[in-house]
Parts: sequence; structure tokens; C-alpha cells
Amino acid sequence: MQFIEMVGKKLLNVIEPGELEPHELRKAGVTDESLVRVNRQGDIELRTRAGWEIIGGLLGDFDRRVKQETGLDWADAT
Repeated sequence: MQFIEMVGKKLLNVIEPGELEPHELRKAGVTDESLVRVNRQGDIELRTRAGWEIIGGLLGDFDRRVKQETGLDWADAT
């Protein structure tokens, strides 16, 4: 599966109305420094001490938004 990783602060810049609200991300444990990743289906995963946890998803043209915000392209999970 392919992902784009970023910190929580960048994720907050990617979300749009109708997707997760910033307070929902914070409640799920996302901070500005959190490590998060998005897969090609739009699932958002938060890195926890034990692994990755799905906390929500992005809709619509998230591919362009994620690439533009991070400057990264999709990469296989290692």
C-alpha cells in the first residue's frame, strides 16, 4: 500500500469543509508534531506507540492537496 507521510500541522492545512474538523483530529490525538499518513484511498492514519491507527479520511481531490502541501509523492510502506 502507498502512503504520503506528514506531520499533523500539515494535515490540518489539507483538510477541507465536510471532512474531519480540526477539533476531531485533536480529539483523536493529532498534534502539530504527530506523524500521520494518508493512503491512496484517503484514509488518515496516526502513528501511535504500538503502530498505526486509522482516525478518519479525506474526500474529493485529496491527492492534489496532499502532494501540494507536502511536496511528496506516493511511496510504498516499509
